[in-house]
Amino acid sequence: MSSSNNIKNRNVSKIMISPSTPIIEAIQIIDRGGMQIALVVDSEGRLLGTVTDGDVRRGILKGIPMDKPVQMIMNSKPTVVTIGDDIEHILGIMKFKGHRQIPILDNDGVLVSLELLDQLLEPGLKDNWVVLMVGGLGTRLRPLTDDCPKPLLQVGSKPVLETILDSFIASGFHKFYFSLNYKGDMISNYFGDGSHWGVKIRYLYEKERLGTAGALSLLPEKPEHPILVMNGDLLTKVNFCQLLDFHVQQRAKTTMCVREYVSQVPYGVVKFSGSRLEEIVEKPIQTHFINAGIYVLDPETLDLVPKNSYFDMPSLFDKVLKRKEKSVIFPIREYWMDIGQMDDYLKANGEFQGVFG
Repeated sequence: MSSSNNIKNRNVSKIMISPSTPIIEAIQIIDRGGMQIALVVDSEGRLLGTVTDGDVRRGILKGIPMDKPVQMIMNSKPTVVTIGDDIEHILGIMKFKGHRQIPILDNDGVLVSLELLDQLLEPGLKDNWVVLMVGGLGTRLRPLTDDCPKPLLQVGSKPVLETILDSFIASGFHKFYFSLNYKGDMISNYFGDGSHWGVKIRYLYEKERLGTAGALSLLPEKPEHPILVMNGDLLTKVNFCQLLDFHVQQRAKTTMCVREYVSQVPYGVVKFSGSRLEEIVEKPIQTHFINAGIYVLDPETLDLVPKNSYFDMPSLFDKVLKRKEKSVIFPIREYWMDIGQMDDYLKANGEFQGVFG
């Protein structure tokens, strides 16, 4: 079975870029193109490399500025196939290497098309569980949370938790657990069994507050696939499919989403050696990566969560690291907002229509 028929009908010109294209422009092309990749070619159309969402995020972690040329982050040795290769061969390569896209070249190395895994396989729902931690007290949002749990606070046109649910559903997820504590009956009454949204929602009831990971010990069974865990007070446009793919491709036990945080020291910082003054840096800007409250966990890691005890997610990651098992980070470049403080809650309301509308 040849893929030549697909090649004739596949237009990849909209995702072709030159090696001098700025990274920020490549990001826009990846996001707009719908194929989760950009193809770097020379003036003759020969493939020089590929750029995926993962390449961009690795570049962010290395501190490469987004106005630099894309050749600084591209994969210059991508997996490719040749025109005329049959579908079974291409599928085998994709499955073995964990790729979702493979460029198709002619015998001279000129880009002809792109084969997409999603188009070769029957599309289906994702069976990964999603656990949303929605039991927080919301003390920093009082008096708004005196009579309403934080996840049901209105942001834009609907409760923040409904926006989170909608985002996961749009990505194909349909199995959910909500971990409840403070005013949990209001949340379960609102969402019910999830049938209104065409999904299945079950509940984990915390008799005492168990932290950002402790409620995982209440899961009635061990899942078969990696699970996504997210705090229920976050608004984000992160691509959950890309996050899950990244976790699987990295063969990690745990993945933590991180967010770039920039702060400025309001004073001149003194650098010295012994008592000798070397330099004064006036109000320097510092960049850090912070925990973004979104995680992917392999099923085996749930055995590390103590039963019915307060246990936060960083403690789970510490346990994984002490066992010398692989734990990775996934930098979020998309919109992300924690509504836990009043200023951020008001800001999210002002931005909601432009981001989610």
